[in-house]
Amino acid sequence: MGAELDKILIYGSVGLLLFVVLWIYIRKQKKESKEVEEKIKVAKEEGLYEPVSLHPVVDVNSCIKSGACILACPEHDILGIRNGKATVINASRCVGHGACFHACPTQAISLFMGTEKRGVDLPHVSQNFETNVPGIFIAGEMGGMGLIKNAVEQGKQAVENLAKGIKPKHTNDYDLVVIGAGPAGISASLQAHKMGLKTITLEQDTLGGTVYTFPRQKIVMTSPMELPLYGQAKLYETSKQELLDLWTSVLGKHKIEIQERKKVEEIVAENGGFCVKTKTDESFSTQKVLLAIGRRGTPRKLGIPGEDTQKVAYRLLEPELIHKKQIVVVGGGDSAIESALLLMEQNEVTLSYRKDTFSRLKPKNSENIKKAIADHKISAVLNSNLVAIDTNKVVLQLNGEKNTIELSNDLVYIFAGGELPTAFLKKAGIKISTKFGEAILTHKKQA
Repeated sequence: MGAELDKILIYGSVGLLLFVVLWIYIRKQKKESKEVEEKIKVAKEEGLYEPVSLHPVVDVNSCIKSGACILACPEHDILGIRNGKATVINASRCVGHGACFHACPTQAISLFMGTEKRGVDLPHVSQNFETNVPGIFIAGEMGGMGLIKNAVEQGKQAVENLAKGIKPKHTNDYDLVVIGAGPAGISASLQAHKMGLKTITLEQDTLGGTVYTFPRQKIVMTSPMELPLYGQAKLYETSKQELLDLWTSVLGKHKIEIQERKKVEEIVAENGGFCVKTKTDESFSTQKVLLAIGRRGTPRKLGIPGEDTQKVAYRLLEPELIHKKQIVVVGGGDSAIESALLLMEQNEVTLSYRKDTFSRLKPKNSENIKKAIADHKISAVLNSNLVAIDTNKVVLQLNGEKNTIELSNDLVYIFAGGELPTAFLKKAGIKISTKFGEAILTHKKQA
């Protein structure tokens, strides 16, 4: 009888312990879910819930709540756990590095481009980075991957793929013409040199492409990357200038010259390959072409009076040289916010944005701009559009109203994004389609 009682006590104690553990687990899960739901609520209020480009989509039937995706993501609160499954919180803050995709042990995450309501225009590119025009490849931002680390990797992989189709005894001047010397173009140029391909790289502006247009001290890299002919670049909190110095050093060491100020106007199929023609009437005959020109190479214009005057700029290079000016910054993305913050200490800055709240901002930028506005260091005119630029003033129109306001002004900086070079791509025969929530990176597709 005593032995049976002991068994009952033991089993009862174990059962009680299991019950307590389960109760704590469920309570913790409910608490986590409540916190995530609150974050989603805030994200919706701040316009950060809906994705604007590349973003993760979770298959809840495959998710096992390992949390690996959350730990792998270097950004903040992109993903969270709700009701025992991973879910997206601040989708518009996703920068598309794909760490969550690779970290998930059950392959429950795919990367999607666009949503059912918001489409994103992209050129047709295969898994091997080749467009619908055989021999023309695309890597980097124009193909939907804007993060520097991803662009560098794509440039390398694209060259590895296109090299397989280069004929050993062709009569073209080059094996490969790389168009664009941003992250993808530089990586491609290094990889091509490593593989012994006869290559020329053409850049319409300056080495670095879009990166060159960032303010000098802007942090552009927060994680390591693998750079051809260099190896693992252990970069943390790396500024624009530090990254440009690295690229210049590696290119110089291997005597790889970037042809700057060479804007490509046309790509024509010719002689079993292509003829690449520049704005200065130069021609380059090549077997393969890699486009790494980015989406923001051509700034989006507002189409308003006075926009073509010298007081208007679409990038901010040396803010420390600008002082005692009345400046209007147009835009609500990270570039506009960062520029306004850099200019505010020595100037009178007004920030004009067409919406009623800032969205898609990095957490630090969001915090800093709110503080700057609260401290009256920046004047923000939300729900407004810049409609005219004059010599000494600008005109803002308030959304939903016929009223306009005039501001004394010396300089205007416009950050309205960039335009996909649609006409150039179509002229080369490259198809462009609008992605409405389509998976561009998924384990199931690769299986």
